[in-house]
Amino acid sequence: MTALLEVEDLRVAYGKIEAVKGISFTVEAGQVVTLIGTNGAGKTTTLRTLSGLLKPVSGRIVFDGQPLNGIPAHKIVALGLAHSPEGRHIFPRLSIAENLQLGAFLRKDADGIEKDVQRVYELFPILGERRKQASGTLSGGEQQMLAMGRALMSRPKLLMLDEPSMGLSPIMMQKIMQTIAELKAEGTTILLVEQNAQAALSLADQGHVMETGRVALSGTGEALMHDESVRKAYLGED
Repeated sequence: MTALLEVEDLRVAYGKIEAVKGISFTVEAGQVVTLIGTNGAGKTTTLRTLSGLLKPVSGRIVFDGQPLNGIPAHKIVALGLAHSPEGRHIFPRLSIAENLQLGAFLRKDADGIEKDVQRVYELFPILGERRKQASGTLSGGEQQMLAMGRALMSRPKLLMLDEPSMGLSPIMMQKIMQTIAELKAEGTTILLVEQNAQAALSLADQGHVMETGRVALSGTGEALMHDESVRKAYLGED
């Protein structure tokens, strides 16, 4: 079976500094795959490269059978690869409803768009209650919900989430992780970058530990959770 996403020997640099040093991994349809690692490991750079925001030095990216090298970001979204970025990057002066509509900017099916807006409001009821509110007035957790909802509005074949729990309260983090679990149960394919390694690995079918731009360790989420080196380095256990 061909993977939905294939990344082969990907290298990305900022000037002379190589941030991603030849990583390879795959994402099968319906899977949750997570990249974990410390700050500076290359996780966010990897996602930004996959979504066309950065240009790789070398390597091969194939999504749904189509090479992505050289394809601009808006066309990658049209192919079905959506990115909810680190830092959320919502449009603060626009309302919740307007932000969600922007997530569907490539679509023409008005009925389908409205159906998906309602689905986002089902996932995140607080957004539905405040749909006319300026997004910049939302809490950090609510903004994260909006960023995820906006990414879902493109009806992606693969949803990339970059640090969805960053800076959130424990209760809000739990809500975000529950939503990711719900999306997984519905069959949504997800590539997850998350500093909370325990939460990420508990959801993941496959995981990859990144260290200084390389994949240091790979395995099932369960296997990595029980790996002694991972437990010491990322799960806070002695």
